[in-house]
Amino acid sequence: MLAPPSSSRGNSGSRPLTGQKDERPASTPGSTATASGLHVGDLTKALKAVSLNSPHREFEFTSADFDRIRKLLYEHAGIALSPAKQDMVYSRLARRLRAHNYQSFAQYLQHLERDHSEWETFINSLTTNLTSFFRESHHFDILSTQLKQIKEKRQIKIWCCASSTGEEPYSLAITACEAFSSLSPPVQILASDIDTAVLAQGEQGSYRRDQVERMQPAYIERYFTRNAVDNIYTARAELRRLIVFRRINLLSPIWALQGAFDAIFCRNVMIYFDKPTQYGILKRFAPLLRLDGRLYAGHSESFLHASDLLRSLGHTVYVRLDSPLR
Repeated sequence: MLAPPSSSRGNSGSRPLTGQKDERPASTPGSTATASGLHVGDLTKALKAVSLNSPHREFEFTSADFDRIRKLLYEHAGIALSPAKQDMVYSRLARRLRAHNYQSFAQYLQHLERDHSEWETFINSLTTNLTSFFRESHHFDILSTQLKQIKEKRQIKIWCCASSTGEEPYSLAITACEAFSSLSPPVQILASDIDTAVLAQGEQGSYRRDQVERMQPAYIERYFTRNAVDNIYTARAELRRLIVFRRINLLSPIWALQGAFDAIFCRNVMIYFDKPTQYGILKRFAPLLRLDGRLYAGHSESFLHASDLLRSLGHTVYVRLDSPLR
């Protein structure tokens, strides 16, 4: 989770506003005339009703609908959706309109606000889960070193808080098995996401050949079994036992978990949140880390705005301010 939408083609469809000189609306209080004779207040109202439809679109989709979707997604999932995502939103939600036999996005949004059971599907539809095994591999090397340095006889706890379809938590589990040279290392991994559909896939632990082929061949042989009929690779039961999959919304006021964690992997998630939302989440992460615990972030993420909470070790790895690690 999260992980949220990562790409879109954008859409600038609009309907021109024209009129004869003697047909211009009278000025309203607080409005300002533009060079073309239209008034800003009237123009703003008109633009809100502009259709974002292309001639080939199946459903009515206005800029007001899109603004409403952006607002709802931010309120419920903390995702600050780019104004350039109209095409993506249309294509992702059109299937929900077909499922309910609606003719417009306005009708679907009315349904959404009446039927709370639709919220989960709405959020799942608008989140993109881009992931792969051992993505940003240097972090797994750092984690391996961290695990080997833990001398206490205790359970080591790791939270992967944007687990998507499971590639990242299984990469963590393999790293732990390798570090301890055992299929039953003293490690428990909590894998969470806001999208229940991808959590179900992750729990199953089955992947196509093209999804696993970037891993070291020795890892595929050691930690996966292959079904020769459909060429599907499934994580071994020992690996799956190390991971607990659970739905957690990072914006929820209560997280169904307990610290302290030796490592929190929250990579390529924060880029979809604004700075205040990021800070609020990081403020909750910090006390969940052990004194020598580490927070692993994505390569394009920086938490300098939370320097009163966390300190960087480099390589997008952070620790608590009172950590003895340097």
